[in-house]
Amino acid sequence: MQVPLLDLKAQYSTIKAEVEAALAEVMESQHFILGPKVEQCEKAIAEYSHCSHAVGVSSGSDALLACLMAENIGPGDEVITTPYTFFATVGAVSRLGATPVFVDIDPVTYNLDASQIESKVTSKTRAIIPVHLYGQMADMDVVMAVAEKHGFVVIEDAAQAIGAESKGRRAGSIGHYGCFSFFPSKNLGAAGDGGMIVTNDAKRAEKLKCLRAHGSKPKYHHKIIGGNFRLDALQAAIVYAKLRHLDEWTADRQQNAKKYDQFFAEAGLATDGGGLGNIGLPKVVRERHIFNQYVIRISRRDQLQAFLQQRGIGTEVYYPIPMHLQECFAYLGHGVGAYAQSERAAKETLALPIYPELSEAQLRYVVKSVGDFVKTSLDSASVSGGTASELVGPQSRC
Repeated sequence: MQVPLLDLKAQYSTIKAEVEAALAEVMESQHFILGPKVEQCEKAIAEYSHCSHAVGVSSGSDALLACLMAENIGPGDEVITTPYTFFATVGAVSRLGATPVFVDIDPVTYNLDASQIESKVTSKTRAIIPVHLYGQMADMDVVMAVAEKHGFVVIEDAAQAIGAESKGRRAGSIGHYGCFSFFPSKNLGAAGDGGMIVTNDAKRAEKLKCLRAHGSKPKYHHKIIGGNFRLDALQAAIVYAKLRHLDEWTADRQQNAKKYDQFFAEAGLATDGGGLGNIGLPKVVRERHIFNQYVIRISRRDQLQAFLQQRGIGTEVYYPIPMHLQECFAYLGHGVGAYAQSERAAKETLALPIYPELSEAQLRYVVKSVGDFVKTSLDSASVSGGTASELVGPQSRC
């Protein structure tokens, strides 16, 4: 049986007519840069995210960059964030000459440990970028308390978390800015790069609109230096057409996650299930986890990934090298051991297929294959004298 990590063709087959109609409308209009379709998408995303304003941009990466530029963050400034994230989070800070300051992650949610933020505050701190990783929100109550105490800007990196909630508040609506990505693999994906910034501040929204068009307002008049961060109408039309299906897709992802939990428990593989050996499963801490990824933890991660690949099962490692150990950030002076939880997660986590169109048979096949790997490992341990904990990892729910 084949189980790809993601099957966008399966999704497209169910919405093909809607997407093609939306694209045809743009082609007939020949209005490709910004314009009515982008405005329509912006309004819909703002409403969906419980925000007053939305500004379409060229990617999730450029969304982060534009927000930092809007706050005039640059050389001499520090921005607190997590080392366990996609490169864009930290890259945007460094690109502007500011210094990223890392806070290690909570090993349960993989989001930054908000309780550590205060200890990293200095006279140079200007902003905090919490990342809502894998589709579950960070502890925004603590983030905002620290930010309000010191007057910091909060930029939510919600690239993987559109529609996620904490205490009834949607991702992107709590900080001063929220940044989304419409990369094709996201829960709400375009047919290429695209992104969106949401905010409840009208002045910030207007400045972002200026920044995304080279800082011009009106055209050819530049009071500030911006960039070419515009969302094109074709991508906006696709995102808008898909948005009406997003809650249904999210519900299917959540159901698939529950089935994984059930099947792992039935197989005696889940942390709470005992049996052959324990696999760390995702834990839902906030009330609406949208499961952009379903990430398990196991000490022999690389061997499991190779085993599953042989079985026709797609997986991905998010992320194999934390930002503080990336070569381009060596100038920050962090060595191995600086952020232990991030480093451990980088060695032990593996994302399994979770997309809405998965069948129950495919889910069961994935779990059975993981179980076969564990059994093989335990059989090898009994021959070599190893222990189960060495082979299948720590006994903690992740």
